Amino acid sequence: MSTIEAGTAVSLAQTHDQLNRSNRSGTTSSTHELLTTSVLTAVGTAALVGIHHRYRKQQHPDASLQDYVDGIRTQLQALRAAPDSTPKLSRLRYACEQAAVTWKQAYHAVGDNNSDVPDFAVMHTTTMLARPVSWVSGVASLPKDQATLSQNEHDFGVVGIDADRQIVWQTTMPERVHDIVVQPVSVNVSEAQHNTVEQRRDVVVMGRRPSERFWVLNTSNGQVQHAIKADVNRHFYGHACYSLDGSLLYVTENDTVSLAGKIGIYDANDSYKKVAEFDSYGIGPHELIMHPDSETLIIANGGIKTEQASREELNLDTMRPSLVYLNRHDGTLLEQVTPEHNQMSVRHLAMHDDGTVMIGIQFQGEKHINVPLVLTHKRGDGSFTPLTMPNNQWQRFHQYIASVAVDSERNLLCVTTPIGGCAAIYDLHTRKLIDDVSLPDCAGASVLANSSVSMSKIDKYAEPTGFIVSDGQGQLTALRVNALPKVKLDVNDIEFHERIIKDSQLHMMSFDNHLQAL
Repeated sequence: MSTIEAGTAVSLAQTHDQLNRSNRSGTTSSTHELLTTSVLTAVGTAALVGIHHRYRKQQHPDASLQDYVDGIRTQLQALRAAPDSTPKLSRLRYACEQAAVTWKQAYHAVGDNNSDVPDFAVMHTTTMLARPVSWVSGVASLPKDQATLSQNEHDFGVVGIDADRQIVWQTTMPERVHDIVVQPVSVNVSEAQHNTVEQRRDVVVMGRRPSERFWVLNTSNGQVQHAIKADVNRHFYGHACYSLDGSLLYVTENDTVSLAGKIGIYDANDSYKKVAEFDSYGIGPHELIMHPDSETLIIANGGIKTEQASREELNLDTMRPSLVYLNRHDGTLLEQVTPEHNQMSVRHLAMHDDGTVMIGIQFQGEKHINVPLVLTHKRGDGSFTPLTMPNNQWQRFHQYIASVAVDSERNLLCVTTPIGGCAAIYDLHTRKLIDDVSLPDCAGASVLANSSVSMSKIDKYAEPTGFIVSDGQGQLTALRVNALPKVKLDVNDIEFHERIIKDSQLHMMSFDNHLQAL
């Protein structure tokens, strides 16, 4: 994991570890241990200051303890006056808030032997640093930790990522995960409360198809709060979405007896208890999203039959994929659209603010068949509308779209293909491809948050926002559209023709299928 603000991180991590031990034992001895550690930390800090002050007195007889207070005050004033002070002050404030919350939880949790909340700390190991989270991603391979190998046979996990693409927290998982779903902030939350609430939302982590589990984590620190198991004769298809008020979670499921697609509804306000179930009006529902009208569910029925605990595709010749619109309250079918070829599996979706659905296709037919892989649809349209590919060369994507992400404000769309080893950006005004960039094994895609870290000398030619793409080689890559089609650099008058400017940061882990922005 990257080292970020080490002093604050270590202090908070120690507090976090002590909280876990305290919750597990529920005894007064843990309280004593926590208080003892606190006293020792305070005494140790005072001793270091005393030793340093004695050395200073030898060099500067007029030195006083007030100098330390003045020094801290001067540094805070300098930090406040700096041009990039806002993100730094935000991180400091966030670290203090998290430390305060952690200490409060520690003292309230100790000795509570009557709590019936499962202790997930035994099954999940979380490492946390004091930074606000911008994205959450699944990880297929976390860094090996020799100290925890005996506890964790696997190295699957989930990570929180900050605006500078650094890892904030990482939590181990017992199996490989797929979709990451972040709970929306309620529209009733005031602007003053928004930042605090935003960092304490739930994040749902779906197991990879055909998993029978999903987990609910705390967005701010990655702690597992709930582990939900599928009903009998059901397994999950790896995706979910919230109602826009964050109160209900909708999950794509499979009836392992009839092999019909189902949509499970779970109450986020009641520990994610399953409260209802609808038909998906198709087979193999994969991703689903909520329409901006807040009343309509949009479901990608992939059309592929699979049995319980199996990824074997049973009906590739007769599959019937579709895009379905349902009333989210009673499951009424509102609209259903099928692609031009029955082997165009409708898999991944993104929603434009104007109500247009962005669709990523995974084609299950012969390799030589050329079909469009990026489509759009709006309610009322009789068929899908493909985006434009130069010379109709859809083979560039190797018949497989892994993720779609849309920037509604700038009318840009990003799609990824790990098999094709590239990410591509489309201009939705013209529906034409801007360009694609080589990124081996890339899959996750999301809108890029503004970063406090400058990227490169050619940053001035890029749009202020763009996309973040993750890959299996450990890279988090920022993709920004070049504002100029042709730019002259200062070095030897070289002409720069790249339409997409990319900047990658490498981490010692393998990012998995999806990442989600807060």
